[in-house]
Amino acid sequence: MSSPLDPGAAISIRGLVKRYGDRNAVDGVDLDIRRGEIFALLGPNGAGKTTTVEILEGYRSRDGGDVAVLGQDPAEGGRRWRAEIGIVLQSGAGDSQLTCLEVLTAQAAYYPDPRDPAEVLELVGLTDKAGARGRSLSGGQRRRLDVAMGIVGRPALLFLDEPTTGFDPEARRQFWSLIRSLRDLGTTMLLTTHYLDEAEELADRVGVITAGRLVEVAVPAELGGRGQAPAVVSWTEDGARRSQDTPTPTALVAELAARFPGEVPDLAVARPTLEDVYLQMIGQSR
Repeated sequence: MSSPLDPGAAISIRGLVKRYGDRNAVDGVDLDIRRGEIFALLGPNGAGKTTTVEILEGYRSRDGGDVAVLGQDPAEGGRRWRAEIGIVLQSGAGDSQLTCLEVLTAQAAYYPDPRDPAEVLELVGLTDKAGARGRSLSGGQRRRLDVAMGIVGRPALLFLDEPTTGFDPEARRQFWSLIRSLRDLGTTMLLTTHYLDEAEELADRVGVITAGRLVEVAVPAELGGRGQAPAVVSWTEDGARRSQDTPTPTALVAELAARFPGEVPDLAVARPTLEDVYLQMIGQSR
């Protein structure tokens, strides 16, 4: 029997089920997301990520389980509850003929206590684009405008759906800096992403969902037993590349240092990456 919903959590889920025909797209998910944290939901296509998030946003009905988002059942959320929710979809205002300031001013009118649109443009780094039309923006600037639209209503909870798809490396890192600044303002965020480095960089905790089931929730460094996994120490000796798995890499490195005069040739110490354990987890589930 599941424990009751957590009234202090930003999102609390118990036994969530969504069926399509005879298939459970979401199959008994339990999850709590704390207020003020960034939570990354990871999973392959068709795992149930999007369905789960749409139920939490109030856009899709569920077939079983209990859900509270900011203390309210999203199936019954009214205008006041929706004003507390921000959503950044994979596509947004980028093709608008309106200027950035006009788009944001129109969006702000839907909320009872919006942020000043000019201040929001400054927060997302688009002040110099206030008079530019949406369709004239670069891909990274369009995503910043999408985020601006998502936060202009002062949401307590922000949903970010694949926010950096198509970004170049510099734009992604600028966007990450923006997300961290939103966390500093106290915004809770639920992030879905296929980029494992993005989840590791931003998320306080990650959850892996596959085949409709939540397989594990942990901080990125501990997911799948990463923190206790043996390290792989590798080096070059007698012209050949050698490697050894060991739970005590420091001791092995000390032994190698005693064997070689000076530096150990091509020494490297590595533990499983988040991608390594993620691929193993979804592979086992399949």
